[in-house]
Amino acid sequence: MEFARLAHTFEELEGTSSRLTLIELLTQLFRSIERPEEIEQVCYLVQGRVAPFFVALEMGMAEKSVTRSLALAYHTTPEHVEALYATLGDLGLVAGQVNREAGSVPTALSVDEVFLGLKAIAQTAGKGAIEHKSAKLSDLLTRVDDVSAKYVVRILLGNLRLGIGDATVLDALAKARWNDVKKRKLLEGAYNKTSDLGLIGRTIFEHPDEEEAERAVAALDVQVGKPIHSQLAERLPSAEAIIAKMGTVVAQYKYDGLRAQIHKDGQQVTIFSRNLEDQSHMFPELIAGTLGQVRAERVILDGHLGRIPALPGNDPPAAQTWDRGDGRATAAEGLRL
Repeated sequence: MEFARLAHTFEELEGTSSRLTLIELLTQLFRSIERPEEIEQVCYLVQGRVAPFFVALEMGMAEKSVTRSLALAYHTTPEHVEALYATLGDLGLVAGQVNREAGSVPTALSVDEVFLGLKAIAQTAGKGAIEHKSAKLSDLLTRVDDVSAKYVVRILLGNLRLGIGDATVLDALAKARWNDVKKRKLLEGAYNKTSDLGLIGRTIFEHPDEEEAERAVAALDVQVGKPIHSQLAERLPSAEAIIAKMGTVVAQYKYDGLRAQIHKDGQQVTIFSRNLEDQSHMFPELIAGTLGQVRAERVILDGHLGRIPALPGNDPPAAQTWDRGDGRATAAEGLRL
């Protein structure tokens, strides 16, 4: 499939708020794809990704770097790109605009080529990485049409804006494969265990026979190293509403902290958040504790990371305890996990 076809479908999806229409558009998109591997890629791209959420693979480009890439690709100045951005408020729209202004003649790039191009940008690391990423993005932008340029930039910046949830994609996959939205329950069960939308899409289209496809996706199971979707509590407006619905209830104090899923596979320990993100780098002491105290060779632990004051009265704010966005392993002073 040409990426331009996917980009124009994205534009249609962005322009509708009807869930039934979204499902139908996605259904037709999936039915038009011939290779299961390409369906896998499209599933990730619909999520604005080039890998499942639990894979720590980010594009690593800021708006300033993208601005330079746009200027380089379309033979304009960063100042012109910045001026358009100030007016349009969306670098994706800016990409489409400068593409049209440049009169670029697009190449018929496939979904696979664009997907691998974006993935190569995400995987670029080391000395001079920003310059290399910018050059790769610029080269990719010179070969796509204006609508494709808009969505390439939005995917890269994590700002796809399609308004499509995973449940809608699962509905469309079920309808595309079996013409039966009720099969979504089967796919949802597999997704809750694997957290990998692309894997599910590829699996059901790898098997020509419909019953074989059902058996294959039903066989997808929990794997150490891949997070399981956490079951979240339903929200109600008040304690009275909870008691009215549940009848007899048991209540307990909720200690401040984070939901964590710890996967141990031999000497490899990975810690996932409730949102399926790999947060292992934030908790080296927890990794060391798991390796030192958990005797099982392979295990998944689901729990709550709480903060325990080491000294009486030493109880800093939660933000101070958990804010490790800089990647350094520095817990709040006097606390241990």
